[in-house]
Amino acid sequence: MSEDAPICSAKGCRAAAAWVLAWNNPKLHTPERRKTWLACAEHREHLARFLDVRGFLKDVVPFAEWEARDAPPTG
Repeated sequence: MSEDAPICSAKGCRAAAAWVLAWNNPKLHTPERRKTWLACAEHREHLARFLDVRGFLKDVVPFAEWEARDAPPTG
């Protein structure tokens, strides 16, 4: 894994990110705002539960799919 490769947001984890957890705190953010945490396969459920219990979790998307959403159109 290269040093600039996205890594999991779980404390102490250095694994490659495989998932994007999109969330927002409705007390702080406008409804359309999305913050993101990255997760490896091992920590995806734990991080998603943490956000979901608080009512913050909006979406869980494979990292490659999230990146494709942000890529400029080609052609």
